[in-house]
Amino acid sequence: MEEESRKEPYNIIEQGGSGEVEEKKSRFIANVSPVETEEEALSYIEMMKKKYWDARHNCYAYVIGERAQLVRFSDDGEPSGTAGKPILEVLLGMEVRNAVIVVTRFFGGTLLGTGGLVRAYTQAAQEGMAASVVRRMRYGTQLHIITDYNGIGRIQYLLGMRKIVIEEPVYTDVVTLKIKVPYEEESAVRKEITEATAGRAQIEKIADAYYRI
Repeated sequence: MEEESRKEPYNIIEQGGSGEVEEKKSRFIANVSPVETEEEALSYIEMMKKKYWDARHNCYAYVIGERAQLVRFSDDGEPSGTAGKPILEVLLGMEVRNAVIVVTRFFGGTLLGTGGLVRAYTQAAQEGMAASVVRRMRYGTQLHIITDYNGIGRIQYLLGMRKIVIEEPVYTDVVTLKIKVPYEEESAVRKEITEATAGRAQIEKIADAYYRI
């Protein structure tokens, strides 16, 4: 089961963004950033606390690891469960990994109640995510292919039908190229290329890894 879950797709933040909502004159400002480690997440949180030093609360959540092996959140003085957990739920609900969201609240003078706080922190986190650039990561196989000029047209057609991008093509007396194939499609792609080129194409696995799509 662990091996299978490791192959599940997930999302990453390619570029962080910020968003803001207002609820009864309280401002909720969300800032989103990609992070690779817990140290990076904590450093970003401290940076936001210094930037918004005069705010009432700087609540946050972060998720580290392809399988969300590490999750942390903080209400930073808000009632328990009304801030950090809703922010975390936005990250997990969007299948985002290796990211941190800090939602800063400037108190507007009116208490919002637990329901109002959960709604405001959730909406702020969603706005921050909407302003960010998100990319999908899929587990797949990188293949190295060598073919003659008779086979390249057929291979290009097959890969185009599957929307697989050809990388680093080199044209000499033969054609060499690299592709990244979704893990579950590797066998089918190999079979299609072999049949289309009457077995003349050489296909070599380079590595299994996550890659952006």
